[in-house]
Amino acid sequence: MPEFDIDFTVNGRPVSRRIDPSLRLLDLLREGLALTGAKEGCGAGECGTCSVFIDGKLVKSCLMPAAKAQGASIETVEGLARPGELTPVQKAFHRTGASQCGYCIPGMVMAATSALRENPDAGLEELKERMGGNICRCTGYTKIIEAVEIARDVVAGKLPQTALDPEGVGASWIGHNTARLDAPSKVSGRLAYAGDMVMPGMLHMQVLRSPHAHARIVRIDTSEAEALPGVACVVTADDVPGEDGFGVFVHDQPVMARGKVRHVGEAVAAVAAESVRIAREALKLIRVEYEELPGLYDPEDALKPGAPVIHDYCPDNVVKHIPVRKGDIEAGFAAADVIIEDEFATQQVEHAYLEPEAGLAYVDHDDVVTVISPSQNITHHRHMLADILARPINKVRFIMSPVGGGFGGKEDMIYQGMLALAALKTHRPIRLIFTREESIACSAKRHPSRTRYRMGLTNDGRITAIEFSLLADGGAYGMSSEGVMRKAAILSCGPYEVDNLKVDTKVVYTNNTPSGAFRTFGGMQAQFATESMMDIAAERLGLDPFEIRRRNMMRAGSLTHTQQKLNSAAIDRVLDAAEASSGWEPGAPTVRGSTRGDLAGPGTRQPCTLGARFATAGADIETVKVAS
Repeated sequence: MPEFDIDFTVNGRPVSRRIDPSLRLLDLLREGLALTGAKEGCGAGECGTCSVFIDGKLVKSCLMPAAKAQGASIETVEGLARPGELTPVQKAFHRTGASQCGYCIPGMVMAATSALRENPDAGLEELKERMGGNICRCTGYTKIIEAVEIARDVVAGKLPQTALDPEGVGASWIGHNTARLDAPSKVSGRLAYAGDMVMPGMLHMQVLRSPHAHARIVRIDTSEAEALPGVACVVTADDVPGEDGFGVFVHDQPVMARGKVRHVGEAVAAVAAESVRIAREALKLIRVEYEELPGLYDPEDALKPGAPVIHDYCPDNVVKHIPVRKGDIEAGFAAADVIIEDEFATQQVEHAYLEPEAGLAYVDHDDVVTVISPSQNITHHRHMLADILARPINKVRFIMSPVGGGFGGKEDMIYQGMLALAALKTHRPIRLIFTREESIACSAKRHPSRTRYRMGLTNDGRITAIEFSLLADGGAYGMSSEGVMRKAAILSCGPYEVDNLKVDTKVVYTNNTPSGAFRTFGGMQAQFATESMMDIAAERLGLDPFEIRRRNMMRAGSLTHTQQKLNSAAIDRVLDAAEASSGWEPGAPTVRGSTRGDLAGPGTRQPCTLGARFATAGADIETVKVAS
């Protein structure tokens, strides 16, 4: 369809534009008017980061065709206050520390402003309901809602204007809330993330991804794509001049698939073009011939004799095995009155940061290849990219853009190498922004795990021995797997002093989406199993779940699982505080029907910790044995 003209008002100023009929309002604001306070987090109207006012009504601009803006009055977060000033809502967000990564915050500010415009006296539940269309992954929402309540009461005169001021600092910074230095730029929408950045002459990148989990690449033909008008270059693994491999512990991942693909969504080729639309059209013209190979999707299968080999350097598919031994495991179980066995499983988890992966690369006037991206490990990335590009380190530069949520998921380099290759090939700036679908399909996840657990205890609840075996699915590439397994092994048996241990954590390659860093970094998988076992043991032995922990907790002078002597420990204070704040009534849990726990029914006492409540969901097998 032909382009056409529309006239509208943005933040009180008349605007006229000739637009493509396929354009969304969000695209028009961000790319056409450089109003990047409205973010794209999902592109599906779910997250609220793109919220703006249309004729006074809150609208998610990613769902609205730009053509519908004809004659409309649009207000964005940039128009809420004069430059350098903040509204009461924005000041309140600043005061309470409601902005963390900040990516959702402009949309949150718009939703909060809408709520108070609609009902200046809105109560807590109404505010929650009115802001329910906006998602935050960092804060837990408490400070956001607190900020809106403060702004409401200041505007209504129930609180003084000084209630919006950041808290002062007394004699010490310790024990005081301190205002974030970057909060004003976040609440006003002025802070630029990688996807907000533009440069003169900038090209746009799109990536061709594998539809197969495991396949040999027979042939790639990019000639038609390269001939398409508006295409500046196409890059594949053949364009890598140096050592084509990166990763956190083992450099097993190529910039783009080399020789074969190892998971669905792996990058095969990338196009840099004058527009995103042209780049996407060019992807359709790239011809890739695949020869499918047997795939591995279960980590148990990866260990079987004759299993498909994912990486030639690793014929047994084991990325890393971390063993920990302490004491005499057989003697420990022989001394036990009760031996409990169980199995636990945790699933793959998506980080779901609001900012999708994005980056901008260019070659500067001194021929330094520069990559701007929300990388959580830029020094390591810089050294790896220098090897990939076969350039001296002083000719490679990484700039860390603001991270719109990471949680460990942006520690891996993944896409920055493609951008650098294309920038070198074209000598023009190039920007890549993942769609939400790409982010979910291609970014690293939390390691799925299976843990087999065996615990021996005396009748008074003292642990005599633990045998702990965790198998994790590392997916197609190593990424942070080795570090995750080390942390899982170190934390495997919790903050409990156990004289006799046999711990094994192992991670294997499969053809699933790669697993990488995620908050707790192996600790969650291990502690889920251990704390569940502690609750099961308390039920089996008729002990209070707090008391069984006190009897086994590490103290000053204790030896950790890796034989480190603790000079101090505060676990007793943590348990005391948890017990007091939870309202727990001391005593043995009484659960009808089985040691596993019938979680329903009146008159039952349930353990207060996470473990027991979710043991049934996570565990597959449990047997209780009396030691001979």
